Amino acid sequence: MGSYSKVKIAPSLLAADFMQLGQQIKDAEAAGADLLHYDVMDGRFVPNITMGMFILKQVRQITTLPLDVHLMIVEPERYIKQFADAGANSISVHIEACPNLHRTLQLIRESACKVGVAINPHTPADHLSEIITMLDMINVMTVNPGFGGQQFLQTMTSKIATLRAMIGDVQGEVDIEVDGGINVETANDAVQAGANILIAGTTIFRHPNGVQAGIDALRNSLEQTAE
Repeated sequence: MGSYSKVKIAPSLLAADFMQLGQQIKDAEAAGADLLHYDVMDGRFVPNITMGMFILKQVRQITTLPLDVHLMIVEPERYIKQFADAGANSISVHIEACPNLHRTLQLIRESACKVGVAINPHTPADHLSEIITMLDMINVMTVNPGFGGQQFLQTMTSKIATLRAMIGDVQGEVDIEVDGGINVETANDAVQAGANILIAGTTIFRHPNGVQAGIDALRNSLEQTAE
């Protein structure tokens, strides 16, 4: 079971109102967000196109929060340094997109960013066994990547638990992020399975009462469960 007191909230900028992006970032920071999640999609690895280095550089100028960059792109090794230079604090690449994963993770480390791997729903946890000691974080996709607002895949909780056990076996300090469908109903399941970073977009940025209310609702759902 995860530790509720150590759970971090990472608002996903993919769900933000881009007409008000600067203000929404400031609202998330004021509301107690622990880091910001930044999704990069290329229209090839996933069927959508989103933000690149230029916007990340602008985001870096208006927040002190760690920027967690998730590269849902083919050939991510070509862009590691550029995203690091633009202000990323952590970079995750997909195991499914990296035929030379070990080398790509080395590039992230050399760029002075935290090293992450993202893993799609269909990919078994044990595919990370050979590189788990190189990681600072694992991003478990709890939806099929490419679009926000999808429903949490409940079967992914067993994968989270397996990865948490694998981390325990190597005695490393590795974060497990969950990405997709995280809300007040699903957050507890993810944390109980072993996740400690909740990536949430729609739940936070589309909350009818604003960003503060979205983050508070997510935290409160965990506190009520822990009581």
